[in-house]
Amino acid sequence: MSLDPDHRTAFITGLRHLATFLETNPDVPVPRFSTTIGYFPERSADAEMCAEIDRIAALCGTKIDSGALAHDHYSTALHFGPVRYEAFAILADARARHDAFSSYHGCVTPDHTAVPTT
Repeated sequence: MSLDPDHRTAFITGLRHLATFLETNPDVPVPRFSTTIGYFPERSADAEMCAEIDRIAALCGTKIDSGALAHDHYSTALHFGPVRYEAFAILADARARHDAFSSYHGCVTPDHTAVPTT
């Protein structure tokens, strides 16, 4: 949970300034696709992180994304056109899989084979 009211105020002010800037500078491009603003709860026990996402879902009037559960991700989202606010917890099993996968990083060096040119 974001407890620092100064940070919250600065974040909201920054979003408003960005919107005003983009509105008053129509030649500055915006992303072609959607943009997500994500909130991740502090890492803790899965039940605590899920409770935080449940709390946010209740505040936003949204549901938990059941599709993400298959990947041990617990999330909810609220859309404002192409802009998405998402609250997202990566559960312990997903973190463990990622850590195991990442443990090989830098340990294996592939042979470089020249690709023939035609």
